[in-house]
Amino acid sequence: MVILQQLDATDRRILVALDEDPRVPIMVLAQKLGLARGTVQSRLERMTASGALRPNSSRVLPSALGRGVAASVSAELDQSHLNEAIEALRNIPEVLECHAPAGDTDLLIRVVASSPDDLYRVSEEIRLCPGIVRTSTSMFLREVIRYRTTGLLGA
Repeated sequence: MVILQQLDATDRRILVALDEDPRVPIMVLAQKLGLARGTVQSRLERMTASGALRPNSSRVLPSALGRGVAASVSAELDQSHLNEAIEALRNIPEVLECHAPAGDTDLLIRVVASSPDDLYRVSEEIRLCPGIVRTSTSMFLREVIRYRTTGLLGA
């Protein structure tokens, strides 16, 4: 994984430009930044191969797929079944991401659904995963700050 400190000024310029227009063709991006097309191409390939860039599918808004309800599900686990629980969660399409935080919560799961009733179904599907003992669901009412990294690139 490339970490931010390993990105040089050219990498950062490329990423800021892509953040402004993620669909810009590489040739246009190179011209805009005054770089050779091969330089831009190789740096993007390096960052993609290292895992520093998110998959393009993460750009699709769940609401565009009919999943306008978002929530966070906290899960308490039987620790001996951690791997089974994570594998079962991977098979639930509405699970966007899952983190193992410090503190009382074993897993923090970000999910989407088509309606509050559908959110109940998704929450139940999570609760029934092997090893999950208890869940708590908090529905998001609105997004007030979108996912962003542009500020970090300028730091």
